[in-house]
Order: sequence, then structure tokens, then C-alpha cells
Amino acid sequence: MKKFFSLLAFSAVLIASAQAQQESDSMLIQELEEVVVSSRVIDVAKERVTPVAVSTITANDVAFKVGNLEFPEIMNNTPGVYATKQGGGYGDSRISLRGFSQSNTAFLINGQPVNDMENGWVYWSNWQGLTDVTSSIQIQRGLGASRLAVPSVGGTVSIFTKAADRQAGGVFAQMLGNDGYTKTTAVHNTGTNEKGWATSLLLTYWKGDGYINSTQGEGWTYFASVGYSPEGSNHNFNLTMLGAGQWHHQRDAWVSIRDYQNFGTDHKDGIDRRWNTNGGILNGEEYNMRRNFYNKPLATFNWDWDISDNVQLNTSVYASAGRGGGTGPRGSNFRNKAIDMYPYNIDLTTHYLENGRGTRFPDGTINFDAVVATNRANAKPYSGAISGYSGKLIGSNGFRNDGVSREIMIRRASMNSHDWVGAISSLDIRADKFRYSFGVDLRSYTGYHYRVLNDLLGLDGYYSTGNKNTSGLIIETTVAADPFRKTGIRGPKIDYYNLGIVKWAGFNGLVEYNNDDKFTSVLQAGLSSQSYQRVDYFDQVGNPISAVQNSPGGYVKGGANINLDSSNNLFVNAGYISRQPLFDAVFPGFANKINPDLQNEKITSVEAGYGYIGSDFKLNANLYSTVWGNRFISRGFTLDGGTSGTAQFKDVDVLHQGLELEATYYTTPDFRLKGMLSAGNWKYTKDFSSEVYDDTNQKIGEGTIYIKDAKVGDAAQFVFYAEAMQKVGNNISFDLGYRFVDGLYADYSIVDSAFLEANNDGAVKLPSYGLIDFGAMARFDLFGNNASFRVNINNLLDTVYIAESNTNIHATSSSQTWNGVDVRNSVWFGFGRTWNATLRVNL
Repeated sequence: MKKFFSLLAFSAVLIASAQAQQESDSMLIQELEEVVVSSRVIDVAKERVTPVAVSTITANDVAFKVGNLEFPEIMNNTPGVYATKQGGGYGDSRISLRGFSQSNTAFLINGQPVNDMENGWVYWSNWQGLTDVTSSIQIQRGLGASRLAVPSVGGTVSIFTKAADRQAGGVFAQMLGNDGYTKTTAVHNTGTNEKGWATSLLLTYWKGDGYINSTQGEGWTYFASVGYSPEGSNHNFNLTMLGAGQWHHQRDAWVSIRDYQNFGTDHKDGIDRRWNTNGGILNGEEYNMRRNFYNKPLATFNWDWDISDNVQLNTSVYASAGRGGGTGPRGSNFRNKAIDMYPYNIDLTTHYLENGRGTRFPDGTINFDAVVATNRANAKPYSGAISGYSGKLIGSNGFRNDGVSREIMIRRASMNSHDWVGAISSLDIRADKFRYSFGVDLRSYTGYHYRVLNDLLGLDGYYSTGNKNTSGLIIETTVAADPFRKTGIRGPKIDYYNLGIVKWAGFNGLVEYNNDDKFTSVLQAGLSSQSYQRVDYFDQVGNPISAVQNSPGGYVKGGANINLDSSNNLFVNAGYISRQPLFDAVFPGFANKINPDLQNEKITSVEAGYGYIGSDFKLNANLYSTVWGNRFISRGFTLDGGTSGTAQFKDVDVLHQGLELEATYYTTPDFRLKGMLSAGNWKYTKDFSSEVYDDTNQKIGEGTIYIKDAKVGDAAQFVFYAEAMQKVGNNISFDLGYRFVDGLYADYSIVDSAFLEANNDGAVKLPSYGLIDFGAMARFDLFGNNASFRVNINNLLDTVYIAESNTNIHATSSSQTWNGVDVRNSVWFGFGRTWNATLRVNL
């Protein structure tokens, strides 16, 4: 019924809008002009020209509406997008587009790909500063207009940062928010001098306690852009540096609904949304087993050369050196009930009944002082042969001789650093009504993956047996979990140490016909070669360096747009992508052996759309169908007997179809309505086989997974959004938005035993929910400077809702449930009411 009323309301807005066109100066046209992006930026889609479904988020929306939300959440009000905060730590968000995860959606910053070269993921905590430096965001759904062979299964999100500002001046901004959040930003622009130089600098400092318990965070954003445009020259140069060093505590252990009910102190509707299994107290201060820390500076040099009036060469060279990782527990603490304080992804309520509270306080948080005391009480004086450690307290995860104790807990850091360099160049040629483009895309990436000690928690050292090339060694050196302190690759390591080396060479071409913007057609094609190599210094004795796997890929796509008149247009596009597999598919099971059954994924897509733009009303509508096939999926799980195993699935196919609508209507110059509707049907298209391997990568079994017609989980298949904005005079405005979510299914694992049965119940459907956001802004003069004050209140009514589920337990007649969902399911509840307020002064 809610879905019916959402459709009805959206239709009423469209009908009323179409009947109320005005011939006066159009606020809509002014709004569109604000989002025009320079044509020199790579692959910007233009409405009524480029035949793709596209939405643009303006600089004003980014600057004033994001506040202390996660960066991906600003895109939640555009078609096809579903973004959540996941565990709720600063920067721990994720986003899906048309039901495809962010590893299958291309993200570009100023035309440069930023998806991880090994697993395709985007770690938003590495890009905390994007809110401060973004000039606009363009979301191209589906195949998109990018000429790069990027993983645009769901679409392409292009983020454009500020260039060196030509006007002298600056900005000071101070933000306050819920749970102790503060952010201070300073910007300085020199303006362009008589020699053509311009510089812009930005520095931001933020910190907060976190909405979720035990998720404090802190960080700096730094940005510098130097532009050079000599008078009378055909060359433009810009050098940009962007980075965001940060640390934050996390909530990564999934929590059952039953635990939200039984633990914590801040309950609403029986749920404490702030509850965190990971957190506790050490020496009177917040301490968390999970702490993320990272600093990823990105340097970019752009060179634009107008060779002639009709020929342009645009080149971008970039480099990034990411350093950091995340902490977590290490040790066989489960062998000692007195210290059994960290059951990972286990229902804590059941665990307590069976094992007691261990070192947890009565409210469930961890007493890390007790952990330290128990570590020291458990460990016996070392009596082994390694010199220098006699009588010291040594712990281990596996070794248990010579007085070394396994009944301990330390905090390790899993380091995931990388070096990445790349270059993109395109030659554009215009001849009458045709445009030709030829481009190259080169990338070289090395990822460094290893573990180090971070906190011995009362012990004197840790006995590591992770390196199979040695008989074991004792390590006492710890590495700080701090993004601005040295975390070099040299030094003692534990557990594992391997490198992922990926190289990429891509070539692309484009032919476009444009008949004075009345009719546009485009054909694009690209070829790429990706090489993979794995180096393992710990586990692959005698064979540390793998062979090199070279995999070709490519794409072909095309489309056409016709403008029927000054208001109406139609477009179509279609394409095929042969996408190289991700790194883990090449080297399954964390081994150096190349997958003998390696194959490219195949993506086919077709789309058709309609657009209307009048003086005060704008509508975009499109239908799409995407088939993602030939996929390889690998999932780890525990075999009978407690050993680790891997299930591998080949030839997995899914179908994503849907309808998307987006509209804007100015009833008067001071009152605007916006709306969006996204309705999808995303499902698996067939059953498929699986193969099971043990921890030595030996095949031990196979079976059939019955998943045909099961819904794709982890992203809402129906979303409706409506927003009203009212101006009061020239300086005050209010906005109110409502977002309704339905068709949200659990993010189940296809290794779930339920799918071994032919007549299974499929995916668990989560309850629908609706959220209201409110904002108000005032502009005024402050000591002779233009200033603004903005307040945002998100989830105004403090609605309790499930944003995602990691398990797929169907409720039965005997189940305990919350809103119809079995309480044994592990879920993330969305945040309750949050707020932020920002004073911004233009200097």
C-alpha cells in the first residue's frame, strides 16, 4: 500500500507540473547552468546530447546538504542508488548502483579510476575529504560515457574536484554535529596573477565520538591546486594534491537483532542501534579491537593542449601511495573462558548463556584492563631457545611450547598499502559534424598485504609461526595505528606477507556524429590487457613468485539521442563488456597457482530513455536491462571439523531490469519540488554448480546451488524520494525530503545451506521504511563578508529501521521476530536522528 501511495504521489506531481508551465525567467534553467562542467574534463555527459541516463549533484548540494553524512549518502536521492553506513564508523559506508555493488560500479575522480586494482572496492574512509573539495558529481547509470574500460556494470560515478580558483579570496567554515562531531575548514585562493598562475589551498580538521558506541575518529583533509595558463598560449596546466589522513574505530562484527535487544542502554522500539560488540575501555579511555587508519595522497598533473581550433590533446598523469590498514584480534583467546571477550560474528546472547561474560562489563562492553590482567596471568615465563626472551611473557596464536601461551589476546594490524601510478591521454579531433577520439589508459599497481603487531596488551612479545620459511620467531616491535606515523613496509611481520601486482594497458576510440545537437549518435570501443602476479614471502615455500597471467578484455557500446523539439528528446544505448576477473579469481585460495578455469565476465546492456524540459519543469525517464554473466565467485567458510574451506562458483548469471524516473518542478521562482522513483527487478537467472576446496586448495566435493529466481540482496529494488524547497525572500530557505525504501533483501551468502535444497525460500525480505530529512539555511552579511548558516536534521522522526542484513534466516511459526524478521539474523540498523550545523564565511 505504501508503494502504491508513493507512485500515486509521484504521478500527481508530474501531472500538476505539466499543467503549470510558465514563460517567465526560468529558475530551472538557472539551476541547470550551475552544473555545467568544463568540456575539457574527460567524459562529461550532456543532457539532450549524450545518450545515457545521467543525474548531476551540484556543488551547493554537496557543500550544504552532506554535513556529517557519509559522502556516498548524498547520492541516495538519485535513481538506482542505495547507500548505507554499514557498521557506522566514520568512512565505513558503501554504495550500490542498480543493484550492483561498488566493486562493480566505476568511480572516477577527475577522470581517474579509483576502484581498487585488486578487488574493485572503494574505501570511502580514504576519501573523507571529498565533501570539502568536490565541485560536482555526475552519476551515469548503466554503460555510461566513459571511454576507459572501467567496471561500469552498474554505472559510472564521476567526481569532479575544484581546480585552482581564478578569483582571489577564501572560505572559513565551522561545523558542529551530533555525538561530539566538529569540522573546521579553511580555504585560500590567490587568484590568477598577471603571469597566469593561480593557487588554491584547503585544510580541514575533523573529529567525533561517533553515533555508534566506541567509534571515535579523527582526521585531516589537505588539498592544493596550482594552475598555470599563460596568456596567449594554447596550453593549460594544473597540478593537484588531495589526501585525507584519518583513523577511526569500527563496528565490523555483525550484531544479531537479539543482541541489539539485550545489550546497550539506549533502546527505542526495543533496539539499541548504537550497540557495538567491538568496543570497550582501556586505562579509562575508549579502546576498540577494530581501528582503521589510512592516508592516501593522490597527486595529479593535467595538461590540456589546443593543438588547433579542431584538435585537442588532454593528458593526465597521477600517482598515489596509500599507507595504512586495520587492527583486529589475534590469539586463541577462545581457549580461555576468562578472556573470551571477542566472539567474532557470533550471537552474543547465546554465547553468554554457554560461556559466561568473560571480560565484558554487565552491559556487554569489553573491559580491556581485565584482558591485560588475564593475558599476564595466563602467560608463563618463556623457557625456549630464542635468546633474549628468557622469563618474559610470550603469547601466540598457535605455538604452545616453552611456556608460550595460546590463551591470550593481542591486537594486530592488517596492513594494506599500495603504490599506484597511471596516465590517461586522449586526442580529440573535430571535423564538421563529426568528432573522433583516440585514447590510452596506463596503470601500474602494487599492493602490500601483511600483518604486524599493534598492541601486546600486557605481554612482552608474540611468538609467530606464520612464516613457513622459518621455525618461528618472537616479535616485540609494534606499529602505531596512526595514519601520520611511519608504517613502512620494512620490519617484522606475522601471519602473512604477500604482494599483488597488477598492470593495465587500455586503448579506446570514439566516433560521434552531432547534427547541431538535434541528433547525436556515438560509437565507442576499447581493448585492454591486464596482467596479474602474486608474490608470497610466507606461505609459498620455494615458489614465492607466481607466473604472470595476462588477460585481454574490451568493450563496444553505442547509442543515439534525438531531440524531437526544444523540450522533448529520446535516447537509446546498448553495449557489451568483456571484463577481466578480479585478482582473487586469478589466484583462488590465497595461493600462487593461477586458476585454470579463468574466464572473463560478460556484461550486456540495453537502455531507452525519454526527457522533457520546459521553462519550469524537467522530467527524465528510462528503462534498462543488464545481464551480468560468466561470473566467478569464491567464498570462504568453515568445514566440518573446524578447518577453513573455500567454495568456488562458476558461470553465475544475474539479470537486472528496471524503471527510473527523475523530475524537478518550480511552481514559483521560490518553491521547488523534486522527485525520484526507482523500481527494479534484480534476480539470479539459473541454478549453478559449486566446487569445494580444503585449506590446502584440494578439491573435496561439489554440488548444485538452487538459486534460480532468487532476488539479489543488499540493495533496495524500490525507492521513492520527494523533496520540497521553499525560499523566503532572497536569503532564507527551507527544504523537506521524504525517502521510502522497499524491496530490500538480505545480503545472503550463496554458500548458505538453504540453497542446497531445490525448494528453498529464497532471500529474506526486510521491512520497508521511510525517512524524513529537514534543512534550513540563511544567508547574511558578517563583518562585510558573505556568510551562510545551514542546519540539517536527518531522520527527523527518529525512525528505527534495518538498513541491511548479512544473514538469511527465515522466520517460522516458532521464531522470535522483530517487525517480522527472525531475531537471530545479523543486521545493521540505520542511524537514528542526527544533526549538523555549519557557519560558512566567504572571505
